[in-house]
Amino acid sequence: MGKPSTTQTITELIEPVLKEDNLDLVEVEFKKGGKQWFLRIFIYKESGITVEDCHRVSRQIEDLIDVNEVIDSPYTLEVSSPGLDRPLKREKDFLRNTGKKIQVNAFSPIKDRKQFSGTIKDFKENTLYLVETKEEVLEIPLSNIASAKLIIEF
Repeated sequence: MGKPSTTQTITELIEPVLKEDNLDLVEVEFKKGGKQWFLRIFIYKESGITVEDCHRVSRQIEDLIDVNEVIDSPYTLEVSSPGLDRPLKREKDFLRNTGKKIQVNAFSPIKDRKQFSGTIKDFKENTLYLVETKEEVLEIPLSNIASAKLIIEF
């Protein structure tokens, strides 16, 4: 087994700290943009993320990364809410949005299609149950979900 990725190491390091503050970790990105490295942390809480939440988490994460020497090159840290069209990646993301409309792209076809939109009925045993029409519930394994996000309705 190889060395864990930087994002995996950071995820394992910061999730307990976020849970203490009743925050959920949505996503960790560590990417190079031009000559600069960016560490982006997306957090969520039911009542909404404030600027103060982002500032507090930013300080905590920076200290943890420095003390544990996770990143050895200069980087810019960004902490924010994932926004309205946040990606849905884990079981808790789908369960939190039960009853809401989403767009799903699959890796491999289901009923000769790779794109679906509908309402989340349930998520259990690593399977998304998506209502496309009133009669049909699609079962999409999490392993076949390339991307999923909320459909924003105004």
